[in-house]
Amino acid sequence: MKKVGLVGGISWVSTIDYYKLINEGVNSKLGGLQFAECLIYSLNFGDIQEKSWQNAYEILLNACLSLKKSGVDAIVLCANTAHMYADELEKETGLPLIHIGTETAKAITHQKIKNIGLLGTQFTMEMDFYKDRLKSFGLNVIIPEKQETRDYIQYILKEELGRGIITAEAKQNYIEIANELISLGAEGIIFGCTEIPLLIDQSDFSVPVFDTTKIHSEAIVNYIVS
Repeated sequence: MKKVGLVGGISWVSTIDYYKLINEGVNSKLGGLQFAECLIYSLNFGDIQEKSWQNAYEILLNACLSLKKSGVDAIVLCANTAHMYADELEKETGLPLIHIGTETAKAITHQKIKNIGLLGTQFTMEMDFYKDRLKSFGLNVIIPEKQETRDYIQYILKEELGRGIITAEAKQNYIEIANELISLGAEGIIFGCTEIPLLIDQSDFSVPVFDTTKIHSEAIVNYIVS
């Protein structure tokens, strides 16, 4: 098996899901008492917030280099937003990086979907790093039109889901926002932040949803056992 290094803690809540899904996936493929050999470098999310994502590169790089020194074969960033630095981190470490955007795009195109709705942090929705990755697979990306809607999504991710707080009000509002994207032509919805699946899931929608945590974890499992 190959050994992966996970940069987690962004947030710790979704990192737990990664650890669970990866180990369950490896065991499903190999059976017995076979589980993933992995290392988790769990960052203090407060440090990221204090510096802001735009200035977080050095924090992520130090985590990746620490994992490299520990002998991992590949790097995993356990957050969609962290992938704004994916190409630089892969180049700097010299290790393969299992990219959440690439794996998500593959899953979407496999279902022959062209128009896809994207929910995520403001950075993921508004900056180009994630949307361009999806567009390179021929996808048309639709995000919430109103700034106040994107601000609300960000608030819930940071102040509630990132702390493990789940409310019925936030769930209903997220469903309504996703349905607005569907009304704009989205044939499916990307849960483009690894905390979003804590709040909503496939049962809430009539169109396919793409849980990036699960998609990413499955790709990681396939890498480990390859």
